[in-house]
Amino acid sequence: MKSEYIKSPLNYVGGKYKLLPQLVPLFPKKINTFVDMFTGGCNVGINVEAKRIICNDKDKAVIELFNQFKEHSSNDLLMKIDNIIEGYNLSKTNREGFLKLRTDYNSGNKQWYMFYSLLVHSFNNQIRFNSKGEYNMPFGKDRSSFNASLRCKFIAFVDALKNKNIEFKYNDFRDYKAEKLTADDFVYCDPPYLITTASYNEQGGWTEKDEHDLLYTLDYLNLQKVKFALSNVLIHKGKNNNILKEWSKKYKVHELKNTYKNCNYQTKDRGDNSSLEVLITNY
Repeated sequence: MKSEYIKSPLNYVGGKYKLLPQLVPLFPKKINTFVDMFTGGCNVGINVEAKRIICNDKDKAVIELFNQFKEHSSNDLLMKIDNIIEGYNLSKTNREGFLKLRTDYNSGNKQWYMFYSLLVHSFNNQIRFNSKGEYNMPFGKDRSSFNASLRCKFIAFVDALKNKNIEFKYNDFRDYKAEKLTADDFVYCDPPYLITTASYNEQGGWTEKDEHDLLYTLDYLNLQKVKFALSNVLIHKGKNNNILKEWSKKYKVHELKNTYKNCNYQTKDRGDNSSLEVLITNY
């Protein structure tokens, strides 16, 4: 991994940090406005060179968190996080402190520092809300904490924000005003994958309708001469995304050598546990 890539202090299933050396060279060389339509942990948005960067997501808590990161210094942010960690006596082993924090957060104390302190002590530092909007990830016993490595990632990410013309917006992708974009702009989409199973895809989190709506949106961008790139999987554990396969015939498909554990991304001899991750572009 090249040292110039900044890693997000948020952990998302399917985050693209390890794929950046393959993705970024496939992006346009000159970008006016870059739109990261499903920004997630912002691993792509923070590492793209563009005159203007817009990171969009429909997860309001995450967007509010990033806006706090942007507006305040890393020292001020760390002070608030450390106060919560100390106040709840959070650690890799204090399950009771974690559960108390989670209860307080779900009861209405939804300050950004409550949210971030909660997620960094959750199982695999992941983000998941139930149908009632309650954070429901379990405790990351003996694994999750705001350790020195994560603290360094946090500081590097927050400091990098100060050197970017970057905005964080809260929208469903269908509500984004794509008609304002031009041929000098570039839209990157890394949506939930229709044929995979993950926390973001639970409770009908991404349906065939969503898939069709997104592909229609990308077709519209293509008609507007706006460049786009879509990350997705065509094959996963014996399943085929036939909707995507058929649609992708109109565009250029780049196969990616993935680095996810327990997956074989080689072109040959794909079995039931194999996956084929791709980047689909209209340029």
